[in-house]
Amino acid sequence: MKVSALSFGASSLGGVFRNIKESEAINAVFTAVEGGMNFIDVSPYYGHYKAETVLGKALKEIPRDKYYLSTKVGRYGKDGVNTWDYSAKRVTDSVYESMERLNIEYIDLINVHDIEFQASLPGGLQKVAEETLPALVELKKKGVVGHVGITDLQPENIKWVIENVPAGTVEATLCFCHYSLNDELLNEYFDFFEQHNVGIINASPLSMGLLSSRGVPDWHPAPKSLVEACQKAVQHCAAKGYPIEKLAIQYAISNPRIATTLFSSANPDNVKKNIEYAEAPIDWNLVKEVQEIIGDQMRVRWKNS
Repeated sequence: MKVSALSFGASSLGGVFRNIKESEAINAVFTAVEGGMNFIDVSPYYGHYKAETVLGKALKEIPRDKYYLSTKVGRYGKDGVNTWDYSAKRVTDSVYESMERLNIEYIDLINVHDIEFQASLPGGLQKVAEETLPALVELKKKGVVGHVGITDLQPENIKWVIENVPAGTVEATLCFCHYSLNDELLNEYFDFFEQHNVGIINASPLSMGLLSSRGVPDWHPAPKSLVEACQKAVQHCAAKGYPIEKLAIQYAISNPRIATTLFSSANPDNVKKNIEYAEAPIDWNLVKEVQEIIGDQMRVRWKNS
């Protein structure tokens, strides 16, 4: 898949971060595709099936050859309660359910969602390697999905799975918050992924709101010291008349070893703005200044939730 450097993450369509207007969210998808983004990522977990449902309404109006679509298996939810099920039967059923919600007959990339949660369940990551992924490979053989990948906040887990499955099983990985202005941990994994022919999808270039003029959301799991360092960086960029969101998007897409970077918005104006950011030249001096401000908080990590 030849994907655009900046791609559309559909988590916002599920009202994950704030309430949305459905018509506006659908228009955001149209704006992304019209603006040159040809890769869309979603999950049944986002909004507990709502994101896939809203995205499906948009995709009915878009020619299938205009985009590649990625969705996920393993992480779900209902009535406000999160659930996980990485069994072969559930993930197989999940693929067909997603296709129905999305109004499509073929998924370009199917990902095992946030495998660190399976690490704490019976069978651990071994279950992903020995049961979940083989079930998805079977769907690939049947032509239901095109490619198979895994996602996680913890790149160590991704590496372990790739090392413990047959070569070529994992074709792509989505890792979030580890290639941004405050964290470039993925630098340590590029060689490994490339040696195993694994395409790299970067997500959350704003570090889930740490690098945002809006302010860090209350639910953010980052430690206070990192939050404060990023807030200083936000203020520094604002004083220079250069929104930190612009710098963050530009930095995230600057590395040619990353296939694509996902950002999410249900607002078509924000989508247009991010496209403009991506097309503008980056201020590398400001990148250096921001990373100096973040200082010893670079690469500070947190647990997924």
